[in-house]
Amino acid sequence: MKINKNISYKVIFLSLIIITFSICTFYLSSSQEKTLKTNASGLSNTKIGWGIKRNNDNKQPDVGSKNRSILEQNEGICLGNQEKKIIYLTFDEGYEAGYTPKILEVLKQNEVTATFFITAHYLNTQEDLVKQMLEEGHIVGNHTVNHKSMPDLSDDKVESEVMNLHQAIYEKFAYEMKYIRPPMGEFSERTLNIIKSLGYKTVMWSFAYQDWNEDNQPNEQTAKEMIISNLHNGEIMLLHGNSKTNTNILDSVIKEIKNKGYEIKSLDEFEN
Repeated sequence: MKINKNISYKVIFLSLIIITFSICTFYLSSSQEKTLKTNASGLSNTKIGWGIKRNNDNKQPDVGSKNRSILEQNEGICLGNQEKKIIYLTFDEGYEAGYTPKILEVLKQNEVTATFFITAHYLNTQEDLVKQMLEEGHIVGNHTVNHKSMPDLSDDKVESEVMNLHQAIYEKFAYEMKYIRPPMGEFSERTLNIIKSLGYKTVMWSFAYQDWNEDNQPNEQTAKEMIISNLHNGEIMLLHGNSKTNTNILDSVIKEIKNKGYEIKSLDEFEN
C-alpha cells in the first residue's frame, strides 16, 4: 500500500505538538502548585494573639500597628472608617447556651443586622437557628470546624478546618460564607495568606470584653457602661452568644448606640 508522505508528516508533526503541549502543561501546573506551597511555607508562622488597647473619649483603640498591617496586607479588617459613626456588630458562637433565640428576637425588633461566627459543632447541633439567622438577613461567618489555633496546624489542615465547614453550610443552605474569625483570635502571616487564598476575609475586632465565661458573667450595669463608654467610629464589636449578660442588656445597648448617633451596619456595608 502506498503511503501519502504529506499526510504522514502532518500526523507526526501534530503528534509532536500535542506531546510537547502536554509536557509543558504538566510542568507549568507542577510549578504553580509548588509556588503556592512555597509562598505559604515561606511566610512567618509566628503566632499573633489579637489584642487592643482602649482609648478614652470614644476614640479608636490601638490594635497594634504591626499586627494591623499584617492583617490588612492579607485583606483582613479590624477597624472601619474613623470619620463615620458606624458600628459593626458580631457574635462568636462556638456552641449554644440557650440565649441566641432571644438575641435574634432583639435584633429583629431593633432592625439590626449582625454577623454570627459559628463552628461545625454549632451548625450540627443548631441547624434551625443557623437557618433563622440566614432567613432574617444576618451574615453567618466561619469560625472553623474544631475551633483550633490555626498557626498550630499544617497548611492542609488550615484549609480543611475552613473549607469543610464552608461546604457543610453550602450543602445545607446553598449559602457561601466569606468572612472568617480565627479561633481564639490567633493567626500568623502564613495562616492569613492561606485564608485569603481560600477567598475569605479575616475579621478581627476593635472591642471585646470578658463575657464568654458562663460561670463568671459580668455585672449587667458594669458591662453596659463598658460597651457604651468604648463606642468608637468604625467599631467592630465582638460579643459572645453564650453570655447571659449580653442577652439581657442587648436591647438597651442597641438603643443607646443609636441614641448616640451611631448606625449599626452589616459587614457587607463595611467602609474603610
